[in-house]
Amino acid sequence: MVAQAVLGLLVWALIADTTYHLHAAYSWVMFVSIFLWIVTVLFFMTYLLQLQLKFYVVPWPLVLMIFNAAATILYVTAFVTCAAAVQPTSWRQWDYNRRAAASFFACVTMIAYGASTFFSFRAWKGLGSNAATSQVTDHM
Repeated sequence: MVAQAVLGLLVWALIADTTYHLHAAYSWVMFVSIFLWIVTVLFFMTYLLQLQLKFYVVPWPLVLMIFNAAATILYVTAFVTCAAAVQPTSWRQWDYNRRAAASFFACVTMIAYGASTFFSFRAWKGLGSNAATSQVTDHM
């Protein structure tokens, strides 16, 4: 979660430092990156403070898997939008560089959320237990 928060912060900071308000495509990228950054930080604080133990009724592995899957899909759209809107003939060279870097970091963030989706799916299904925990202890 820390990597996703840092990468998401890079995406929206790079876009926010350009004249994104002149291009409607970057508004979507800003919305996705800021919204998912806030939710990721909230989940991180929940797990850091172990608040999920107080709300034991909530199936946290399932909630985390659904969030990561939705975040992956939203970051796919944000990455494609951001990459398609980068124009090398921009009148401000630093805007081009920052938008290109934001596209790169949006792709890396999308991959990070995809990997988290895979690992949270394994945690939800109970896969990935080691040999010591999967052995039967009842011997006659």
